[in-house]
Amino acid sequence: MCTDDVQNDPAPVPENLVLQENDRQITSWNDQRGRLTFRTLFSADSTATEYLVTGVAELPEGGSLALHRHEQAETYYVLSGAGVVSLGGTEYHVRPGSSVFIPGSTEHGIRNTGTLTLRFFYVLAADAFTDIDYVFS
Repeated sequence: MCTDDVQNDPAPVPENLVLQENDRQITSWNDQRGRLTFRTLFSADSTATEYLVTGVAELPEGGSLALHRHEQAETYYVLSGAGVVSLGGTEYHVRPGSSVFIPGSTEHGIRNTGTLTLRFFYVLAADAFTDIDYVFS
């Protein structure tokens, strides 16, 4: 194979592929959906990305994300704090280092059971956060 025939030009890299969490907008819920804040990091409606939505959620002491479902699969990775994840009617205790896989359309929620803020990184199998239709129980 002649290397003169191969294109070695790298694909252009879009902007905003490296972000700082603290630079992203905070969204707060304090209603029937739960009591929490979250920052969506990567989402096609605000970054040059596709296929995945990622972010970091924070539940204060006594905070929660109410039981809900959505079509997309999701994962949680607990960064700090302690809590309980409800997944398909079964409760699981989580702490830093816990990883949770949530199959699409499975009812789930999470609540803080500790005295410290429960922080977790989330990933959803969607292009944009606006593509996710949350259905609360």
